[in-house]
Amino acid sequence: MAKKKKSAKKVNTSAVNGVIDGAGEVAEQHIVSSIQENFMPYAMSLILSRAIPEIDGFKPSHRKLLYTMYKMGLLNSARTKSANIVGATMKLNPHGDAAIYDTMVRLSRGYEALLHPYVDSKGNFGKFYSRDMAWAASRYTEAKLDKLCTELFKDIDKDTVDFVDNYDNTMKEPTLLPATFPSVLINSNTGIAVGMASNICSFNLKEVCETTAALIRDPDHDVMSTMPAPDFPGGEYIVYDDEVMKKVYETGRGSIKLRAKYSFDKKANCIDILSVPYSTNCESVIDKVIDLVKGSKLKEISDIRDETGLDGLKITIDLKRGTDPDKLMKKLYKMTPLEDSYACNFNVLIGGTPMVLGVKQLLEEWIAFRIECVRRRTYFDLNKKKDKLHLLRGLEKILLDIDKAVKIVRETDEEAEVVPNLMIGFGIDEIQAEYVAEIKLRHLNREYILKRTKDIEDLVNDIEQLDAVLKSKARVKTIIVKELKEVADKYGQERKCEIIYNDETDDEEDIEEIPDYPVHLFFTKDGYFKKITPKSLRMSGEHKLKDGDKITEEFEFTNNCDLLFFTNKCQCYKSKAYEFNDTKASALGDYIPAKLGMEEGETAVKMVATKDYKGFLLFGFENGKIAKVPLDAYATKTNRKKLTKAFCDKFVLSDIAFSKEDREFIISSSSGRMLLLHTGVLNLKTSRTTQGVSVMKLKKGHRLFSIRAYEEGTFSKPSRYRTKNLPALGALPSSDDTSEQLSLI
Repeated sequence: MAKKKKSAKKVNTSAVNGVIDGAGEVAEQHIVSSIQENFMPYAMSLILSRAIPEIDGFKPSHRKLLYTMYKMGLLNSARTKSANIVGATMKLNPHGDAAIYDTMVRLSRGYEALLHPYVDSKGNFGKFYSRDMAWAASRYTEAKLDKLCTELFKDIDKDTVDFVDNYDNTMKEPTLLPATFPSVLINSNTGIAVGMASNICSFNLKEVCETTAALIRDPDHDVMSTMPAPDFPGGEYIVYDDEVMKKVYETGRGSIKLRAKYSFDKKANCIDILSVPYSTNCESVIDKVIDLVKGSKLKEISDIRDETGLDGLKITIDLKRGTDPDKLMKKLYKMTPLEDSYACNFNVLIGGTPMVLGVKQLLEEWIAFRIECVRRRTYFDLNKKKDKLHLLRGLEKILLDIDKAVKIVRETDEEAEVVPNLMIGFGIDEIQAEYVAEIKLRHLNREYILKRTKDIEDLVNDIEQLDAVLKSKARVKTIIVKELKEVADKYGQERKCEIIYNDETDDEEDIEEIPDYPVHLFFTKDGYFKKITPKSLRMSGEHKLKDGDKITEEFEFTNNCDLLFFTNKCQCYKSKAYEFNDTKASALGDYIPAKLGMEEGETAVKMVATKDYKGFLLFGFENGKIAKVPLDAYATKTNRKKLTKAFCDKFVLSDIAFSKEDREFIISSSSGRMLLLHTGVLNLKTSRTTQGVSVMKLKKGHRLFSIRAYEEGTFSKPSRYRTKNLPALGALPSSDDTSEQLSLI
């Protein structure tokens, strides 16, 4: 007993001290099994149950919200508080009230994100084109289903789609909505899953319905002939590119260019931006314009402000006197989000499988889905009418002898025997007998039964018609076409977006508009760059530099010149002088690696300024070789910002020199020897990565040190440093040459 007490005491002490067996030990777990057991189910859930829309055009969150509102009777009734809708939706969508309300906001008329909103809203629902305009809380706003939702839920109670249990098996919800129009293409839809995404742009309802009907009649119908381009709720311009649009329509992928609409108020001398591309917002545009104005890249603008109000979006830009508004807008389209691209990715779940489809393929899948819906509805109606006809056939037999039916009921001793006795007495089945037995006493008259049975002939005709529809795919398609026409006539509207064609001369005009004025360009050893106007340079004092830094390059050029920055990683970064702000000598300037987005550890070692790309570069390597490369090898037809393999990367670079024409250069080595080389003896190599030729012989442990231009008078006897044959060892400096002149730095 004593031992047991001691053992128990030990266990209690262990529990008090928080000691747990195996704590702190690292358990091995295979990454493959971990991904299969944990990550893969999450990824599949995200793809199938959250982020990717299905053929009815809805994600599960959209469908659950709309179906909840439908069951609340909000299709043809007054609005109710949004909070009520959010609370009711949580029975189907257990993701919290904030997520549900955000979903409802995006589907609302007030938010203006959809061409055809599904939620008729009242109150502040924000705006999709504003980043900062927040919507009111759900307790303040009201909503109901828009009239268009009638087409989404039409015949949903006639077994047109499958129903499944909700997350706690207390309710049923539809897997799809039996929309009578291709809602998948009517409104924009965006979702990001694991390893895939979906981004479907919106199209005009009338055009989509007409195109779908034409495709049903003729499977070879050209979709672009009746549906030329997408349509967006903002009413911006679509910059039409035939090849890009064909790619989007055929593959479901591509990028559509959008431009903002504007008008010019001559009296106020201002531009009013009336729409922005669907993929951006007002605040982004205003912020970008302000940055450009501060950076002196837009000098035509005096003020910009957001005047969005009850009349809709409006950004006002005040112009300086003499500014051409059309030319300024071309610059703004190029330099700001007023022209932006909408990246299309028509990724849709088809039968639980994600598929990227073109427009025609999507419509064909929707037609197949809608055919199944119509067939299921027809089959449901057929069975209902057959059941009704069956009951009326039984009632018809009772009509032959009503007194007999009354007598059978009166003479039956037990209630349970009424139905069997009626079945025997009139030769009807149990269902018909139950129906007859349930008729009220007041209805056991000839007039009532005649009224009930006169529909038999109509029912027979209806059953024949419905049966014919089920047997004929053509008749099913005719019904779909008829419904599409009704939707187009009832809810269709004219295009909001205008289609324009891009002017190929825009870029050239923009370049000409850039102000070109004299500037002084400075580049330092540590990679800092300054652009200073002559006037500012005359008024400034000494240059401000970091400790140990010094100016290594200085050019007198103009604001429109090209700048080439060569780095220690054999790359060349290209820029324009006007892309840098004018500064003063008292400023440090722009740090080039950061400004041009260089790689980690990459630094600029040489700057060259040019307009015509005439001249050549000398690349000196530590092994004594020099490569002579023409500057036009770095000229590009496109606006490429980065050139890889700018020079040979097989040897360590020592120095780079630039010259407009052949001349003499001083080649120095670490041993102190110097060689006077005329570049005319070197052949010009067209390849940027040429290894060059051996110019200087080097003793063991020494290297080529620098290349610098020779100025007359640098050496007392220049011939001492010249040679007829290459490679050459060079000469040590004579006593007549000063140390200052022969400085190797």
